[in-house]
Amino acid sequence: MKLILMGTPSFVVPIFEDLRQKHEILAVFTRKPKSTGRKMILTKTPMHIWAESHGLPVHTNIKIFDSLPQTPNYIIVAAYGVILPDNVLNAAPCINVHPSDLPKYRGAAPITSAIMNGDKELAICIMEMVNEVDAGDVYMRKKFPIGDNDTTDDIENLVSKLAGPMLLEYLNGPEKYPPVPQTGKPTFTQKITTADTEINWEKSHREIHNQIRAIGGRTTINGTDCKIIKTHIADEKLVIDIIQPAGKKPMPYKDFLNGQKNKNAL
Repeated sequence: MKLILMGTPSFVVPIFEDLRQKHEILAVFTRKPKSTGRKMILTKTPMHIWAESHGLPVHTNIKIFDSLPQTPNYIIVAAYGVILPDNVLNAAPCINVHPSDLPKYRGAAPITSAIMNGDKELAICIMEMVNEVDAGDVYMRKKFPIGDNDTTDDIENLVSKLAGPMLLEYLNGPEKYPPVPQTGKPTFTQKITTADTEINWEKSHREIHNQIRAIGGRTTINGTDCKIIKTHIADEKLVIDIIQPAGKKPMPYKDFLNGQKNKNAL
């Protein structure tokens, strides 16, 4: 089949690589390069870099869609981050990979929301794209567990392994997977901001642990701004494993404490 792919972050690259090996890719759409790091270097998205490495046409402006020379059989979308206009939605069947158990966690941050809420299970939905965000019918749904210490990276890696074979199976016989309308009251997620990463130490140890494994946690210890990267719960207490002081590389928490004059940091 002839496909157009739309996506942005690194975890969708393996998904689209599965498709590239079995189908003809007419074009790839991704977000525009952004200035990153202290030197504000203009950096292409992981999808952009992947597409170029395979000689695929890459576009960063959805407005040029109508000028494409060929019409696809399907448009496949995964974490693109751009609202598709009607002309795109009407050009070909638009299939979205959404990592939540819809209608739960519609929107921009389903994985982080599930982890922060302490959910024990998540799902991948292969679904129809419509004008309303993540409201389309579901063609395929695969549920999987979330471990107590699984991070956003862990779940994204799992999604990247599961979603590709699901899409290939669907494209191989879409008539086998009739659309199923979503039922139940939907819940919605919001984009994560820097403010969301600040740790509120008045929350429970479990809530803080869930936040850190979802989005990390920023705090000040002995006057040093730090990012807590990894924790676990032992005897109902929060144990810090990996920490990153401002301007330094991540390190074991015990090494950080050894470098502090006051060893009673927490």
